[in-house]
Amino acid sequence: MSLPLPITDATVAALVADSAAFKQRMLADRALLSATATVAQVCVDAYRAGNKLLIAGNGGSAADAQHFSAELVARFEFDRPGLPAIALTTDTSALTAIGNDYGYERLFSRQVEALARPGDVFVGLSTSGNSRNVLKAMEQARSQGVICVALCGQGGRIHELADHVLAMPSTHTPRIQEGHGLIVHILCAMIESALFAAEHQPEPTA
Repeated sequence: MSLPLPITDATVAALVADSAAFKQRMLADRALLSATATVAQVCVDAYRAGNKLLIAGNGGSAADAQHFSAELVARFEFDRPGLPAIALTTDTSALTAIGNDYGYERLFSRQVEALARPGDVFVGLSTSGNSRNVLKAMEQARSQGVICVALCGQGGRIHELADHVLAMPSTHTPRIQEGHGLIVHILCAMIESALFAAEHQPEPTA
């Protein structure tokens, strides 16, 4: 919609419709659907091998990284053992020390260097695909035998660095972030189900 946006019911309806149309583009994007299923299996395989997820992003993508980690460590749909996932956006002492000593571009790569092991999965979120600290973290991860997953939009260098690319069919940051939130929930649902469905006993209905 063009600016300014009038504060009306019609504006709300138009923005919801735009978001719904974006979700329909996601649904029609066979490459995205296939890549998402592949990434879910990659994460399941990593967990079965005793590995972990490391997740990073800036701004809204930092919130998405923390959301993803929280759903895995705590729970998503049902109670089960916690899964190891670390959002590299949360330790303020580490973040400020690394930023002060090495610069903002090393914010995540230094943590990857310290925490990652071969077979782990690094998930980098960047709506532009060009967040330098995410790209450096991905370069570091690849050098340590870590599988790299990108959650991004249509452009950026991240496409070249990631082993698996989950690219939203949009160049509009709010829509890309909405898509990332949906993909995070889909991944959590499939990972949790694959690892623990046999242990899950649905609550009896009245």
